[in-house]
Amino acid sequence: MATQHSTSISNRPTHRIFSVNGEGDNASWTEIGAAWPNKDGLGFSISCNALPLGGRMVMRAIAADAQEGGDA
Repeated sequence: MATQHSTSISNRPTHRIFSVNGEGDNASWTEIGAAWPNKDGLGFSISCNALPLGGRMVMRAIAADAQEGGDA
């Protein structure tokens, strides 16, 4: 049985998923989805609107100010 974590789990995304092509200042970042923690806190549910054919996928935490009512 998985251990329940005491942190509050929301159904709002906590991370954004990006397709990244290139490196450094020349990299192109395109938002392609979102992720949020599973109820047991041991993984994430991921929803993607697209998948990259090349490059890489990056998951980044959404800034706290964006979650509290700013642009999410």
